[in-house]
Amino acid sequence: MESYLIDLLKALDDYAIVFSVILNIMISVLGVVPSFFITAANIKLFGFENGLIISILGEALGAIVSFYLYRKGMKKLLDTPKIKNKYITELTKSKGIKAFFMIIALRIFPFIPSGLVTLAGAISKVGMMNFSAASTIGKIPALVIEAYSIQQVLVWNWKGKVILCLFSILIVWIAFRKNRKK
Repeated sequence: MESYLIDLLKALDDYAIVFSVILNIMISVLGVVPSFFITAANIKLFGFENGLIISILGEALGAIVSFYLYRKGMKKLLDTPKIKNKYITELTKSKGIKAFFMIIALRIFPFIPSGLVTLAGAISKVGMMNFSAASTIGKIPALVIEAYSIQQVLVWNWKGKVILCLFSILIVWIAFRKNRKK
């Protein structure tokens, strides 16, 4: 997927950055598709710093557009969706400075899906400006870590990539076994 995206971005030439940002927005609206492959393509094509800036811009705009669409859609569809994560549930009840800092914290925390944070923000009482600022602030450290990790994987030789692959399979296998025992 990443190499296809890089080829597409190269073909788009002057419009590559715009397309990358729009793709990030679309992925944010979907809420369940990870965007790390866009970050990887941006870093590979535009360099670490520029690729990171483009990814931050795309993810920030994606969160803002998603927030707006989710807020409009949720009010029409249902009162309150059933969310089981205690932090997300707390965010849905928050407003003001508490909601602002909760959004930052939840964006930094790597195990909570971005779409879930956006959905919780959309059904909370937090305003668009507070959500946008907090979401962007929270995404920056997470994206820096993601971009640095991707950059390191891109420069690894085949042995490092095999070790990473085996480690990832082991983690998934352990998680799968834990869930089966429940």
